[in-house]
Amino acid sequence: MNIINPSFRRYIGIDYTGAETPTSSLKGLRVFQSLGEALPEEVQPLPSPRKYWTRRGIAEWLLVQLHQDTPTLVGIDHGFSFPLRYFEVHHLLPDWTSFLEDFQQHWPTDENIYVDFVRDGIIGNGEQRMGNPLWRRITEERCRAKSVFHFDFKGSVAKSTHAGLPWLRFLRQQLDEKIHFWPFDGWQIPMDRSTIAEAFPTLYKHNFATEGRNADQHNAFSIAAWMQQADLNGQLAACLNPNLSASERTIAQIEGWILGVK
Repeated sequence: MNIINPSFRRYIGIDYTGAETPTSSLKGLRVFQSLGEALPEEVQPLPSPRKYWTRRGIAEWLLVQLHQDTPTLVGIDHGFSFPLRYFEVHHLLPDWTSFLEDFQQHWPTDENIYVDFVRDGIIGNGEQRMGNPLWRRITEERCRAKSVFHFDFKGSVAKSTHAGLPWLRFLRQQLDEKIHFWPFDGWQIPMDRSTIAEAFPTLYKHNFATEGRNADQHNAFSIAAWMQQADLNGQLAACLNPNLSASERTIAQIEGWILGVK
């Protein structure tokens, strides 16, 4: 590998799931981390009666890690925002921070509930903030990913997205300017600033042998390993500056962008 001066020193890949509640121990939640040039290794949750990570546990662990001074790139496998059509239909400001606040008010999935409780109208006010699976973000169209509103489909990220968005809000509130959410805070990342980006394991996982990892483990490993390799071989800079027109770039700062989609 041709090593250059990397932008980050740590790479964290997270395979996500929207199953059950934020405090449920879920086999589908996996975290892999690599430091410097070392291969990514699985990070186990803190010792507790729970065998696997919880969504709350991951958010709280990330909060501790990102308060440190190690420049870190975090890739999380769920959508970070919704298509522009959603903002238009619901008359929302084209602003990601406002979107997170509005979403959590209608879909309080960081509380001790299932995503389906909101979908079924048992709690929250999801009916006022529904989307259409025909609505897709530019980045989803580019890489042929399913819509963030495409529920009840194998491999769909709709449920994990609706479960994970309030935890992005939590991290944004707690970390403030210490963290860069890409590309919402800008396409260019300030030097030595830790960054959180949307990841899509389908783009990366075929580049790496599974080596005994199950599907969820390999997804998280692949996110961390791909980000590390892209940074070390100089390709990450181009990935952080995808080929978009001026209007597409403006829309993508509202809708979000998947790291690695060109």
